[in-house]
Amino acid sequence: MLILLPPSEGKTPAVKGPAVEWESLSFPELNPYRAKVLESLGTVSAHEDALALLGVGASLKDDVERNTRLHAEPAAPAHQVYSGVLYDALGFNSMTPAQRRKATESILVVSALWGAIGFGDHVPAYRLSMGTALPDVGRLASFWKPNLNAALAERAEGELLVDCRSSTYAAAWAPPAPQTVTVNVFNEANGKRTVVSHFAKHTRGEFARHLLTRRGKAPATPDQLLKAATEVWMAELVSGTARKPHALNIILGS
Repeated sequence: MLILLPPSEGKTPAVKGPAVEWESLSFPELNPYRAKVLESLGTVSAHEDALALLGVGASLKDDVERNTRLHAEPAAPAHQVYSGVLYDALGFNSMTPAQRRKATESILVVSALWGAIGFGDHVPAYRLSMGTALPDVGRLASFWKPNLNAALAERAEGELLVDCRSSTYAAAWAPPAPQTVTVNVFNEANGKRTVVSHFAKHTRGEFARHLLTRRGKAPATPDQLLKAATEVWMAELVSGTARKPHALNIILGS
């Protein structure tokens, strides 16, 4: 089982430590593409209109300025750098050592800057969204898609892929549909079902935690994933096709 997560928009910078060691990152074949994105991001972040170009507000000025020196910034494990609603609900720090090992082995983060990294890879905090377009790179989802297809094919082979990414990050890599289950979250009240957005991040984080901390073998099929979900939530599975992934719908009450 592989759990695909988006990064958090906000990140927690490492206080001290060595800078990123490129060859230690998962999927080192992505390093030339990472270097291209990093160079373009540094140039844009040093521009007088950097905030507008990156689509962020004035409160993130320090984050954008940090983008100009990412080669030298301290790096920390991805599970420490990424923070926010989903990662708070995942609760890596409160897991047992065995559960942490399982999380590190099972989680891949799809990133606008790094393409894809393992949960234990050491990276600096940065500010960049997959929806951004950079000079000489273009729209990042389009830039990463062919490169991630090539890099992740072997890692994904034979795995059940539990896709907890948002649509922005899902656009960067479409894993093999027959072995992929996208996780959706709905609220149901008075017989009416509505999509939830902010709270969906929390529920996806809780679901990922449940998969990593529950007893027994990890789910290996969409039906087994549904069974794991119904241990905690009301859920349904919508079968996919050769080209469309399965969908696990978690239903929350009002």
